Amino acid sequence: MYFLLSNLSLVDFGYSSAVTPKVMAGFLTGEKIIPYNACVSQFFFFAAFITVENFLLASMAYDRYAAVCKPLHYTTTMTTGMCARLVIGSYICGFLNASIHTGNIFRLSFCRSNVVDHFFCDAPPLLALSCSDNHISEMVIFLVVGFNDLFSVLVILISYLFIFITILKMNSAEGRQKAFSTCTSHLTAVSI
Repeated sequence: MYFLLSNLSLVDFGYSSAVTPKVMAGFLTGEKIIPYNACVSQFFFFAAFITVENFLLASMAYDRYAAVCKPLHYTTTMTTGMCARLVIGSYICGFLNASIHTGNIFRLSFCRSNVVDHFFCDAPPLLALSCSDNHISEMVIFLVVGFNDLFSVLVILISYLFIFITILKMNSAEGRQKAFSTCTSHLTAVSI
């Protein structure tokens, strides 16, 4: 559990670092443009870290499921190797997703300026700057983001459905309280 939390903290730091310095510099100088190369790197790292965070939150939901619903099997289910595989898989999915998005967006032709008039480099302003046909890019973005979000949300919802069923079956109020308190911090992080 703490291994997953430490990686979640690292990812939060990563995507904050991808955006915050440019935004703060823009607020201080009043300049709200971002050069093309900076936009590419910011877009890539933000997309990567956001996706990694989604998959880590899904992994943490599975961890909570194992802790609450199968407490006697928890130590054999959530081994260090299993946690490492979940984290590595999250990073692979995140950076693969970012590569797809970045390649998809930045393969477009930009006839006008290569300077984005925003603090933050995101897909909609980039698609607006492009003079290429955006339909395929928009469809790829929709499908990839839809799959990533749907998968993460389904894992979280199914895990918590089983957790709530298990909690309702508990006889002692103290046991229900302890199981509930185990899950509330994660649910709060997911809802934010």
